[in-house]
Amino acid sequence: MDFNLTEEQVAFRDTVHRWVDAELPKDLMRRLEADEENYPYEIWDKLKEQGFFGIGIPEEYAGLGGDVVMQMIFAREMARTAGGLLWVWGLTSFGGAKTLATAGTEEQRQKWLPQMAAGDLRVSLSMTEPDGGTDVLGAMKTYADKVDGGWKINGAKMWTTAARAADRLLVLCRSDRNAEKKHHGLTAFFVDAKSPGITATLLPKLGMRAMGSCSVTYDDVFVPDEDVLGEPHKAWSAMLPSLNNERIMVGAQCLGAIDGVLEDALDYMKQRKAFGKIIGEFQILQHYVADIATSQKLVELLLYNVAWMQAQGMPCGNEANMLKMVATERAVEAADLGIQILGGMGYSAETDMQRYWRDHRILRMTPISNEMVRNSIAENLGLPRSF
Repeated sequence: MDFNLTEEQVAFRDTVHRWVDAELPKDLMRRLEADEENYPYEIWDKLKEQGFFGIGIPEEYAGLGGDVVMQMIFAREMARTAGGLLWVWGLTSFGGAKTLATAGTEEQRQKWLPQMAAGDLRVSLSMTEPDGGTDVLGAMKTYADKVDGGWKINGAKMWTTAARAADRLLVLCRSDRNAEKKHHGLTAFFVDAKSPGITATLLPKLGMRAMGSCSVTYDDVFVPDEDVLGEPHKAWSAMLPSLNNERIMVGAQCLGAIDGVLEDALDYMKQRKAFGKIIGEFQILQHYVADIATSQKLVELLLYNVAWMQAQGMPCGNEANMLKMVATERAVEAADLGIQILGGMGYSAETDMQRYWRDHRILRMTPISNEMVRNSIAENLGLPRSF
């Protein structure tokens, strides 16, 4: 059993760590995140200049190569300062590229993946229905109807992050109104985000603010046949392999946040004085730090194990769910302890503890709620479905 990264992975991690400190410092992330109305193009441009959008995209599609473990390493390091702004990278490189690689045709991969790798194409995922939440399939009311040369989409989506800045929207629609099962008769479309009939409206929210989550309406939006991802009516089975990747991404983001929380807590405890000594001498605060560090190690081991299993092509759906559940809950707990350690400054917008808490509280509910994750784990242990 070897829990260490390879020499190549360590070198990559250290390079990204230094780059993040130099180019994406926490004070810049606080400033950009606070500007909720505007997408942080500055982060995108820095990532593009360095070529980081190519991580995980095969070299034959003009990417840098590397597996999900390399993507996990990058995501962890970036999230240490960026928090939820990690998704400036993740939506396109992880969400868009992974989905296109699994669900798209070879012609579509040849057309779109090089543009993603170069940082010339921004992708937004438009999946969640207004009445749906976790019940994406059961609540699906966005329909695509076949017309000459393509399809017309009508309906609405919620929480379509970065929709106003996107070049393409990955939209999941019900294309067979008579399908017997709710996971049948679904089609994925790679929609031009500037198509007539699309309206994106910003949704103000607690965290991940500058990412610009939107409600999006589709009113007779025409999509040509060439922009159907894969085979019509069979999108769900084609997209299922990407779900584990999504949970790994969430785990990496949460671990990066815990890294940032611990980093800031230790720095503050070594400098702040109260009652005649530095607060790092107080036993209760040492206990808080010990809890944060233990959460860090727990999530790290889970993340490395699940990412390795995925990279080896091993079944890891249950483990990916466990990772998502544990990582999201431990990240929020760590940030809450961090706020407590910093006291009033932890609640201040001048520090990052409150941002770590705000950015990661949502992940206990998305991309699937932790309650549903627990249902799935129990069902995989042989218990009957509870919903």
